[in-house]
Amino acid sequence: MNNAYHLNINATDGAARTGILRTPRGDIRTPAFMPVGTAATVKAMKPATVRQTGADIILGNTYHLMLRPTAERIHNLGGLHKFMDWDRPILTDSGGFQVMSLAQLRKITEEGVSFRSHIDGSKHLLTPERSMEIQKLLGADIIMAFDECTPYPATKAETDKSMRLSMRWAKRSYEAFENIDLPTAKSSAIFGIVQGGVYRDLREESLKSLTDIPFDGYAIGGLAVGEGQDVMFEVLDFTMPHMPTDKPRYLMGVGKPDDIVGAVARGIDMFDCVLPTRSGRNAQAFTRRGTVNLKNARHQDDPRPLDDQCACNACQRYSRAYLSHLIRSGEILGAMLLTEHNLQYYQDLMSGLRNAIEQQKLSNFINDFHKLREVGDIPPL
Repeated sequence: MNNAYHLNINATDGAARTGILRTPRGDIRTPAFMPVGTAATVKAMKPATVRQTGADIILGNTYHLMLRPTAERIHNLGGLHKFMDWDRPILTDSGGFQVMSLAQLRKITEEGVSFRSHIDGSKHLLTPERSMEIQKLLGADIIMAFDECTPYPATKAETDKSMRLSMRWAKRSYEAFENIDLPTAKSSAIFGIVQGGVYRDLREESLKSLTDIPFDGYAIGGLAVGEGQDVMFEVLDFTMPHMPTDKPRYLMGVGKPDDIVGAVARGIDMFDCVLPTRSGRNAQAFTRRGTVNLKNARHQDDPRPLDDQCACNACQRYSRAYLSHLIRSGEILGAMLLTEHNLQYYQDLMSGLRNAIEQQKLSNFINDFHKLREVGDIPPL
């Protein structure tokens, strides 16, 4: 357990809470959204621009970085922060989800997961111990325990077996984390991951197993995998009351703006998702009035900004007509501007949630959030 990491809760509103997660590389304002930097880059963005949107922390991907350029190479070049020119905190996932979803010919055993790379077919074995080593070689500030992301749907028996394997791997992850001494990870923290699918008793048992280990934070995994928002919120409703109150709570891989708003209301502190960056590369922009598709013909002659309340470069300097032109022309600048806008929107959403919780006005914020989206993006007359 790393005493350099501690969560100060400054205000609550119902189950929602806002505060500061103190880390050696800087403070993280919570609730926080982490842009995803899969391959040591937030796609289509410069690190300085990511920071300007308000991001306090980003996420790196263990699976992708272990395959290319390799954790050892990044370590020899001074660690992930120096490699990608990001001097703020970085959280790395364990690699488990990507192994399950991307790797070829994978085989799960008690030892770990053997698989072939989706890049070149080379053979690899990812174990809890190797995952900890990779994340420490990268120099991550927050390291995730190695787990199996249970697929959805899954029977209770399948979910139970998967959860128990993840809990054994969590214990091995913590022991390896404590025993690996690398100069690039002298001040790293480790989070455990709650599994158990949609089953209340399995979630509670998983959480009990994890809280017996002094993790620095606790994540909820195995959601946003196709179960739908109602089911996800139901799982949060019966899981959150059992989560430690003095540690960060991280909902992995979430999500859409309304997913985030609902999860914050239930007490989640941290989020990550590829949606804002992936959508930006696919002509989709998030606004206060909902999602806008720049491929739609109605934007071609529209002189308005995407969102008149947004301070990003795309909204302050360019019209919808110009952004539509960039998309239709296949210009890289279109993806860059829409990605910047989407990340700005997400950080503005988190800032708004934090302020609403501080002012005890979260219900008003949520009502206004949904009302604007119901009105939708109104075309000009």
